[in-house]
Amino acid sequence: MMHMTFYWGKKVTVLFDWWKTESWTSYALTLLVCFLFAVFYQYMEDRRLSFLAMAVAPPHQQPSIAAPLIPRLGTRVGKWVRVATAVLVGVNSGIAYMLMLAVMSFNWGVLIAIVLGFGVGYFLFRAKEYEALIVEDTCACS
Repeated sequence: MMHMTFYWGKKVTVLFDWWKTESWTSYALTLLVCFLFAVFYQYMEDRRLSFLAMAVAPPHQQPSIAAPLIPRLGTRVGKWVRVATAVLVGVNSGIAYMLMLAVMSFNWGVLIAIVLGFGVGYFLFRAKEYEALIVEDTCACS
């Protein structure tokens, strides 16, 4: 039976009928896998943003702290960059939806593991100097 409210406990079914936990060991391994997938999501998002930033920057110059991650109007990226970025967005979206469905198991441990994974992953991979996006245009509509 599926829970419809959040609960504490070691018995949980995550995503698939065959992914059930019955013991504390299997529950701890499940929480570890959820945590690692959330960290991996942040890593893949960092790779996507870094790839896009390198593609937008001039070839002789690496992205700096002041370089925006969002391409300015008139900045064109090649077709292969668009395809690679679309593939990375698809992979990231798939991971994010799987994590969202894992949280819908309504188990507090799974929720906490995924949220901690997002936080640790962000700290390890995305909390860098270039993440401080400086917007030079003061127009609120851009």
